[in-house]
Amino acid sequence: MLLDVLVLLYVGCAILLALYACGALVLLYTYLRHRSDKYTATQLTEFPPVAVQLPIYNEAFVVERLIRSVAGLDYPRDRLHIQVLDDSTDDTSARVAALLPELQAQGVQIAHIRREKRTGYKAGALAYGLTLLPPEVTYVAVLDADFVPPPEFLRGTLPFMVDNPRLGMVQARWGHLNASDNVLTRGQTLALDGHFVVEQTARNRAGWLMNFNGTGGVWRRQAIEDAGGWRDVTLTEDLDLSYRAQLFGWRFLYLPDLVVPGELPPHIAAYKQQQARWAKGGTQCMKLLIRPIWTHPRLSFMQRLMATMHVCQYLVHPLIITMLLVTPILLIADRMDGLFLGPLGLVALGPPLIFVISQRELYPDWRRRIIILPALIALGTGTAWSNARAVMSGLLNIPEEFKRTPKYADHKTANPYAVRLNSNVYFELFFCAYAFASGALAVRTAPSLAPYLLLYGFAFGTVAYWGLHDFWEDRRSAKATAS
Repeated sequence: MLLDVLVLLYVGCAILLALYACGALVLLYTYLRHRSDKYTATQLTEFPPVAVQLPIYNEAFVVERLIRSVAGLDYPRDRLHIQVLDDSTDDTSARVAALLPELQAQGVQIAHIRREKRTGYKAGALAYGLTLLPPEVTYVAVLDADFVPPPEFLRGTLPFMVDNPRLGMVQARWGHLNASDNVLTRGQTLALDGHFVVEQTARNRAGWLMNFNGTGGVWRRQAIEDAGGWRDVTLTEDLDLSYRAQLFGWRFLYLPDLVVPGELPPHIAAYKQQQARWAKGGTQCMKLLIRPIWTHPRLSFMQRLMATMHVCQYLVHPLIITMLLVTPILLIADRMDGLFLGPLGLVALGPPLIFVISQRELYPDWRRRIIILPALIALGTGTAWSNARAVMSGLLNIPEEFKRTPKYADHKTANPYAVRLNSNVYFELFFCAYAFASGALAVRTAPSLAPYLLLYGFAFGTVAYWGLHDFWEDRRSAKATAS
């Protein structure tokens, strides 16, 4: 009886993972259909008042770079309001206070806004900033501390919103300030390019629901207010507000040719913390949004289906862990022979193809860039445990502080903001050994499964080693600095 349950569990996980991969193929097909679609807007002759909100928390290494880049935006200074929403507890606030008089003397309208408590984290800071804006400010851009907007950022986004009064948000594509730092940042570049080149373009051009990515976008203030404003009920306030605004009837636009570069986490612990926050927040949004998506009277079936796959995407990680745990039990019990799941593996080509196509679209040297694809696959698989743990935390409503991704700039070692090693590394080492043992078993009993299991072992081992290596390097650098 128990073995029958495990077989059903295994098959169910395999089918769900195949459906996720099918969704990736649908996005890729849709992108290829719409990749030539271009949107144009009338050049601005009158410049509407716009605010740029900069939510920051302990960003000493990057805050000056951020503020100077925003102050340098090509937009009339009497129409531009900059809010530094500063919840910092370190010397970041002093750095901001020292910089502002210089910029204000140049005619930059910039306000340094401090709160007594970090209530609501980023969402709370953005909501509070909105209450301080004059009513004539109808457009609000949001930029995180690790991003550097190009001078044309506002002139590239606002004309579309002025032309279309039903347009609630315009999102630019993320670029990368430090893509070539190491293997980790190169792998992240592939992943993010796949999302921004293929997925966001496909969702937007097909009329499906898409998300504001938390930074590098401009909102119509009325859209935020109609949707109920920024909420801190999830760790991904951007996804939550995006769906609520679109369900209210506001339209979004994605501009793949307008690039706002940002910094990638160069250390695996910081990357894992970022991904876990997105996984937990995405799961929280899934719980809040899945019913409104399917009960909304004006959404088509495809809009509902693709939105469901979007908000459920992080369930992939607990599915991977479950299959890995169940596989050796079924191998020992000789219950794998009758499972003809080979054809399901073909759809797994979807996600890698998205990465390859995105590199081909963006870079002349795309063939050289995709050499890093195995590292990305290892990264995506090896972080399955930490992400699965975050998903379960979201499903179980376990409260958690908003942990922002540390910024490094040129401080790659002995960085006080660096995320420390945690217990996840022990589980990754366990899953590494478990997968390799399962792979050895499969070589004798089900050879077709052995490559997958050995890949899992390699992926978990790589991520664990990555974390330990960064930890050792950081300790060595700290000792060298101290001496």
